[in-house]
Amino acid sequence: MSEVFEQDIDEKNNEDLSFLEDPENEELQDISSEKFVFPDVLYKTKLEYSSEGVYVTVPNGTVLKDTDFVIIQTRYGKDLARVLGRAEQPVGIRPDDVVMIERKATEADLEKAKDLTKKEAEAFKIFQEKVAAHKLDMKLIATHYLLEEQKVLFFFSAENRVDFRELVKDLVSVFKMRIELRQIGVRDESRITGGLGVCGRPYCCHAVSDKLRPVSIRMAKDQSLSLNSMKISGQCGRLLCCLSYEHDWYVEARRNLPPEGIKFFYDGTTFKVSEVNPLTTMVKMVGEDGRFLEMPVSRMRNINGQWKIVE
Repeated sequence: MSEVFEQDIDEKNNEDLSFLEDPENEELQDISSEKFVFPDVLYKTKLEYSSEGVYVTVPNGTVLKDTDFVIIQTRYGKDLARVLGRAEQPVGIRPDDVVMIERKATEADLEKAKDLTKKEAEAFKIFQEKVAAHKLDMKLIATHYLLEEQKVLFFFSAENRVDFRELVKDLVSVFKMRIELRQIGVRDESRITGGLGVCGRPYCCHAVSDKLRPVSIRMAKDQSLSLNSMKISGQCGRLLCCLSYEHDWYVEARRNLPPEGIKFFYDGTTFKVSEVNPLTTMVKMVGEDGRFLEMPVSRMRNINGQWKIVE
């Protein structure tokens, strides 16, 4: 990513970027190293209303296609999920994240889902009216009726914690079913609503993966990006998701490159490495005599722990 952003803002501008970082969340930590055996047949599904991914397994003999819909147990209740395809190499999930499908969705299930989608639009308006009546500082993001249960979900964002107990009582009197309000963060909001990032592609959290480890400023530094909040943050106001899943590649690539700051004696003077580009594998150096050189790392060798230029 170092070619995408110009180094137009000096790192020494002392801009406080801590507000861009994600809070540490144990559930999002890298757990791919844990040793457990996944089912032989594993599929990735998606809850379309929240863009959450769910890994599922199937009863013996059941075959799913990418166009299928299934009924599964979610953390909100039994609901409809779209099959994305086989998961050949699942990464970053626990055994508890894998659920058994209840059954394939029928045509009647899909018709019911369409009818509920229309009701969700009406529920959205009612919720906004009730929030205004109770004078609560809440922003409704999405509304969803569960397919298999008498329950409606309302996803909202707010700057602070909201006491919505009276609001829930009011909503129950209108909908005559279980009501669940879920306060979500800025990344969750972007995952649900979707959109295009600065790269011109759909948000990573919406289209690539909903399970990303926390993103830190260190990841931006390791990728030699300009530490300018406008350059390294997404529309959600947090650090770009791609910094997280590209970080491991940069760390691995730099192991085969000379570190910045080391010095070489070459062509009659001492040169200092000023910049290393893992993408192009080119190294920039500045000499004590004022010369600037750029050469491929293929001309360098790590001999007994010391990097040297070879002819």
